[in-house]
This record gives sequence, C-alpha cells and structure tokens, in this order.
Amino acid sequence: MPDYNSLPCSQTPESLDENNALQSLQIIIQARMTSTRLPEKVMMKMANKPMLQWLIERLIPLKQHIIVATTNDGSEAPIIALCQKLGVGYFKGSTDDVLCRYYLAAKAHGATKETAVMRITSDCPLVDVKLVQQSVSEFNTGHYDMVSLGPHSGYPRGLDACIFGFELLEKTHLTATSAADREHVTLGMGKVQKINNRVLYAERDLTHFRLTLDEADDFTAIDRVFQLMDYQTDFDYPTLEKVLLAHPEIAEINRHVEQKRA
Repeated sequence: MPDYNSLPCSQTPESLDENNALQSLQIIIQARMTSTRLPEKVMMKMANKPMLQWLIERLIPLKQHIIVATTNDGSEAPIIALCQKLGVGYFKGSTDDVLCRYYLAAKAHGATKETAVMRITSDCPLVDVKLVQQSVSEFNTGHYDMVSLGPHSGYPRGLDACIFGFELLEKTHLTATSAADREHVTLGMGKVQKINNRVLYAERDLTHFRLTLDEADDFTAIDRVFQLMDYQTDFDYPTLEKVLLAHPEIAEINRHVEQKRA
C-alpha cells in the first residue's frame, strides 16, 4: 500500500470569499494509534463511531480538504481503513517527527507556495467548522503569518486549530533541530522568522472546560457533551457554549487531568 492516497485536497473552499481565497487549502489532522496515556484513543468508539470519525464529520463542509497524517510504524491500519471508508485523504509518515510528517503529507497532496495549511489534532472531536472557516478567512486577508485558536483564546481546550502558509512549514521543517520542535509542528516556527499571529478570542472565558482526549475521564466529558447534543455533529459554537454554561458539572469530570506540556 502506498504511503498516501491521491484525493484532490488542494482546492479553494466554496464557502470562502473567492476574492480573498488562497489557491489551495489543506486541513491536516495528525492521528496515531500509539498515544502513551490512552493508546488507540482516536479509534475509541462513542455511539458506535470512532472518535476520529466524529471529528471528520464535524468538519464535513470542508471534507475535500482533509488529509489525515498518520504513522508508518505498523499500527496505523485502522486509521487508514477509516480514511478509505470516509473518502478522505491520508498520508503515512514518521511517528515521532511530526513536523516531517506534516511537511511530507502536504507535499504528497500537492502543496505549493500558495497553499495554506491548517493544523488540527485528532484528539479534538469538537473542533468547530465555522471557527475553522473564520480562521481561514482571516488568514486569506494576507495580513498574518498565522491565525490560531488555542489554549489562551478563551475557548474550551479542545477546539484548537492553527493555519499558516506552506512556505513557513517548509522553512521550519528544513531548519528545526530540537526534538520538541520536530514533535510539536508549530513550536519552532517563531525561531525561523518573526510571526505575526492573529489569535481568535472567545467573548466568554470557558477555558476551564476540557474537551480534548488524553485520558479516560476526558472521554467521559466529551461523550456527555455529545449526549446533550443527541449525538449530532452539526451544532455551532454558540450552541456548545449554551450547553456548557447550562451544565457546569461537565468541567468537573476531567478537571484533574493535566495537559501534556510541549
């Protein structure tokens, strides 16, 4: 089996303003089966669907731009099978050198200097497609090197997304040497050049809610959210915000879980 499929993942999204759109967009989701704290977490089933599928379905309006960047260590077969079932792009690369995996995944799917690359992690099934589209639109203005929505933005942890140009990804890949910079894709970008980063901030601080999957109690919290949404995937962030505010007990389910540091 080749290391990647050849789905057309570099196209301008129809939902974006054509006057501002870049020539191409890739949404690269990093996914592996070998998580140290919760092995095979991306394939844990919630309502009979693996967690990675929930994330992909949350991003369904941008499905044609998705590339799942998985590993080539022999454990990745279930992830590849899911990608083939759902008809999304994939790439197999280094387990530990995630920066290289991202770069080669983008290249394999036709990235050029005009390509915008969105980084999303597979342990965040509640990523919001409208916030992703907003990030892309902000990036497409040409005013920023990076647009991000992350841990200090006021949004719950687990809605993280970050977009940057392929040229910056390539430059970082060719320059970064430390293990941390190779593992955490964007960590070394500020060492390559001065980054003009546009952060999208939430109007209300809900960072005490943890909606990312690292431990079993995280799964319980995420499952509770989807349960309250009747296991639908097309709800937006204002709807999620209302549910979280109405159910503050969700934050207590996994409050004790510590976020892994870069």
